[in-house]
Amino acid sequence: MKALPAAYAWLDDIQGLPRLLVEARALFGVTETPGAASTPQIMAWAKEIGLGKTYPNDGTAWCGLFAAVVAKRAGWDVVAGPLWARNWAHFGRKVEAADAALGDVLVFSREAGGHVGFYVGEDATAFHVLGGNQGDKVSIVRIAKSRCIAVRRPKWRVAEPAGVRKVQLAASGALSRNEA
Repeated sequence: MKALPAAYAWLDDIQGLPRLLVEARALFGVTETPGAASTPQIMAWAKEIGLGKTYPNDGTAWCGLFAAVVAKRAGWDVVAGPLWARNWAHFGRKVEAADAALGDVLVFSREAGGHVGFYVGEDATAFHVLGGNQGDKVSIVRIAKSRCIAVRRPKWRVAEPAGVRKVQLAASGALSRNEA
């Protein structure tokens, strides 16, 4: 498993981390193959969620594919049309942006449509998002809160994991403007 940046290394020490984040964390660092070739691991995700015949290559936006494989591995149902990031606004249950917490699904508007990823923290102006297809890899970036159009939390089957909580972080690094 690839090491997290120092500013996020604390994620590896949290007990009761939501399963969505456990699965997302395990994929941190997977990188899209530049050019015409596709990354075998990303293509395998498409097969794993039943889109192997319809997902052509990793040059196609894959933030929704990442969210789908994470949700499936975590034991949650995958939303209909998971490749469309905005469809993740129908996952689980609605949460107000002010109440976003570790492991929540965050859906954003962007120039070319939408983006989806997982909450790992926030600062005054941005959410810190663990997601796929962020700089062509699974990474953590800051995305302006003003772009967030939905916050969704799983409908817990038993009890909410102990690690689900708001996390305040320092505002460091540039804001992501158009994930791809």
